[in-house]
Amino acid sequence: MPDKYKTIVVGGGPAGLTAAIALAAGGLSVALVGKRPAQPDNRTTALLGGSVTALETLRVWEFCAAQSAPLKVMRIVDDTGRLWRAPEVKFSSTEIDLEAFGHNIANRDLVAALEQRAAALPNLTVIDDETTEVAPDADGVTVTRKNGATLRARLVVGADGRRSMCREAAGIGVNEHAYKQVALTVILRHSRPHRDTSTEFHTPSGPFTLVPLPGLRSSLVWVLEPHRAEEIAALDDATLAAEIERAAHSILGKIELEPGRGLFPLKVVTAQKFGANRIVLVGEAAHVIPPIGAQGLNLGLRDAASIGELATEAHNEGRDIGGDDVLAAYDTMRRGDVTTRGVAIDLFNRTLLTDFLPVQGLRGLGLYMIDKIGPLRRAVMREGIAPTSAQPRLMRGEAL
Repeated sequence: MPDKYKTIVVGGGPAGLTAAIALAAGGLSVALVGKRPAQPDNRTTALLGGSVTALETLRVWEFCAAQSAPLKVMRIVDDTGRLWRAPEVKFSSTEIDLEAFGHNIANRDLVAALEQRAAALPNLTVIDDETTEVAPDADGVTVTRKNGATLRARLVVGADGRRSMCREAAGIGVNEHAYKQVALTVILRHSRPHRDTSTEFHTPSGPFTLVPLPGLRSSLVWVLEPHRAEEIAALDDATLAAEIERAAHSILGKIELEPGRGLFPLKVVTAQKFGANRIVLVGEAAHVIPPIGAQGLNLGLRDAASIGELATEAHNEGRDIGGDDVLAAYDTMRRGDVTTRGVAIDLFNRTLLTDFLPVQGLRGLGLYMIDKIGPLRRAVMREGIAPTSAQPRLMRGEAL
C-alpha cells in the first residue's frame, strides 16, 4: 500500500517501539514491522532520569512504573586486589536534588508497556512479521515482509539490531572492536535488602554489577574472560548462586537464581553514519557498547526521541521527512553523544583491565578526586544521567 504510512520502523525492541510511539505522538502515520522473539529477554535495563521522563511524556511509564526499582545510590568498589587500589566511591541522587538517578526494570516488562501504549495509538500499526528486504530509492523506501506483502514510506527507522538489514540497505559501514570479555546476565533473589543501591565491584576481568529490582531481587551483569564465563554459566543453580554470593562479598545475603541466563560477548560497534538513503539507525543498529555505566539502551532511547523530534518538525513544516537535511541533522544530533559515551566506556574498561601500574594509578587518582571534590562529583553525576549536549525534547518532558 504505497503512501499509507509516513514512516516505517523495522524492529520491535525497546528502541524501535519507542521510536514508533514518538513518531506517532508527533502526528505521523507509522507502521512498525517486527517479529516478537521466540525467547523472552531475561536482561534488565537501568533507565536513567531522561529516559524515564521521555517514557512519562509518551504515556508509557504509567504501564510499567510498578515493575521498576529506583536507583538512589550508586556505589563503586575496587575489588581488583592490585597494589594500587581506588577508594570506594558513592554517588547519592539527593546530592544533585533528585529522588533517584533512574529506575531498573526487566526488559520484558518495559517491552510489554511499550506494546500496550503502541496498541492505543490509532495512527500506529504494529505488524508481527519479519522483514526480508529493505530497498531505498530516490523517493522512498520499500519494505518487504516475509509473507510477501510490501510497505512503502518516505522514511524508514532501522531498529533491527546489531546485524541490521536496514544499515546494509542504506550502504552504511561500521567501525568495530571486540573485547576478550563476555557478560553473564542473571536475575537474583536475595535475603538482605538492596536499599535502592546499585553496587559495582571492579574486578581484574571487568565489572561485577548488582542493580536493584522490586522487592528482594536484583539483576547481575558479571563481565568475565570468555573461558571463565563459559565455566561459570555451566554451573548448576546452587553452585552458581554460591559463586555469585562469594563474588558479591555476601552484601545481599543468601542468593537464589531466577530462571534464565544470558551470555553476551562484549564489543564496540559504531555505524559510520547514522542516516543515509532515507534510512536512519537507532539502538544497536547504530551503536553497540559494553553494558557498563547503564548507557546502552539509554543511548537508543535518545536516538528514538531525536528522530521523533526531527521528523515531526519536518512534517509540520511541510518538508520531506526522509530528506538529506533531516538525516544530516539526525547524524549531527546523535554523533557527539554516542562518540563521547563510547570513548568514555572504552577508556574505563581498558584502564580496569590493564596491568600497567601507572595507568592503574591514574584510574585510582581519578576516582579519588571524584570522591573528594564535591563540585566535580556532582558534575560527573549530572552529565552521566543527563548529557547537556544531547537532550531531545522528550527527555526534557516536552511533548512533540
